[in-house]
Amino acid sequence: MNAIAVAPAVGLKRPIDHVADQPKVIVDRSTSAVPAKPDAAAPDAETPKRAYPAAAELPTQVGPKGLRFDFNDGARVVCPEAEGPWRVRLWDAETGNVLFETQFAGGRVNSSKRYYIRFRIEVLQGEDVIFSHEYNATDRHVLIQLPVGTLGDTIGWFPYVEKFRKAHNCKLTCAMAEKLIPLFRDAYPEINFVTHEEIQTDRYYATYSVGLFFDDKNFVYQPCDFRFVGLHRTAGYILGVDPTEVAPRISLADDQRPIPEPYVCIAVQSTTQCKYWNNPNGWRELTSFLKQAGYRVICIDQKPTHGHELVWNHIPNGAEDWTGDRPIEERANLLNHADFFIGLSSGLAWLAWAVGTPVVMIAGFTHPTNEFATPYRVINYHACNSCWNDPAVRFDHKDFFWCPRHKGTPRQFECTRLITVDHVKSVIRTIPGFKL
Repeated sequence: MNAIAVAPAVGLKRPIDHVADQPKVIVDRSTSAVPAKPDAAAPDAETPKRAYPAAAELPTQVGPKGLRFDFNDGARVVCPEAEGPWRVRLWDAETGNVLFETQFAGGRVNSSKRYYIRFRIEVLQGEDVIFSHEYNATDRHVLIQLPVGTLGDTIGWFPYVEKFRKAHNCKLTCAMAEKLIPLFRDAYPEINFVTHEEIQTDRYYATYSVGLFFDDKNFVYQPCDFRFVGLHRTAGYILGVDPTEVAPRISLADDQRPIPEPYVCIAVQSTTQCKYWNNPNGWRELTSFLKQAGYRVICIDQKPTHGHELVWNHIPNGAEDWTGDRPIEERANLLNHADFFIGLSSGLAWLAWAVGTPVVMIAGFTHPTNEFATPYRVINYHACNSCWNDPAVRFDHKDFFWCPRHKGTPRQFECTRLITVDHVKSVIRTIPGFKL
């Protein structure tokens, strides 16, 4: 069965990095629809930060006889005890399957699946159908939530938000990090952009949360594992729209060329060491090669150095330092006018792709299907590779030196350490218009 009669999931939490816990289920056969109280916690207990704001406590839509329903975090139905007993049936309107049926005196039903399904809800008393509603978001308010703290994920997922709006002709609100909203707002005037703090949960007919759900073994939050379909395309599956790759439109308030000479943007930093180009001489030799070809080399990372313990990664010698807490729109404009971009599997690579700049991506820990298509992907298949897309290993966000197959051995990080400078140069030479 794909649904359960439950008390409100007040105590559910999703941990940092938009990784989902399996849902905590409380079977409620009581005669009361009063929300269950969250489990008591010690006063000094640390509560993990939610990746997304919780849905409204009660369903937002009103039916007959005090019934309430909506599709915020799955199909939800509340039946008042005074009018019971009730029989609630959930259908998949696309397939014609009855997903769940229960009879109880009063309480609530919440589907176990939280991604997009065209549900049909039926509520009966005896053999009489008291209420029937098939999902229809036309002209209704729908919320799609994207987690904060990520650049590339948001850029990759946003085109599917727009696909959903067009498919359902709904009044769509998209919640995302405040600093990213200027990239999209003017390019998508039909969408209402808000921060997580500005969400008004009681106005939405339906809510969907897009993310990377590493531990979702029961496919509660996604219909298929993101590691099989690609980081960006997983949003298409979660939202039930065509997963075909499409770059978003980016709005630039100032699109004047910032540097008169020919230049290339690079970004060498990342969040964990497995994502770096671990060839110790790689960036230095590549920067020299680009300058010999007549390009200024502009480093647009947020930080000039980053690392942990004894391992630190520095801006390449010879590159111009344009790092710092600059507005994201400034970096987008720099990328927009660059001849090409060279970087890792990182947010700035996604931003370069979004503005239409050729992307040379140096990466080994992800499989090329994980990111957008580029003819300039650099990967060494002779080395260990693609561990990120292996569901048998779990990415550890807290381990800066994560290397699941070879950590602590001479083969650690060989996926990029064995990518040679000559390999990268040969790919760069295939870019139309390259000078050398």
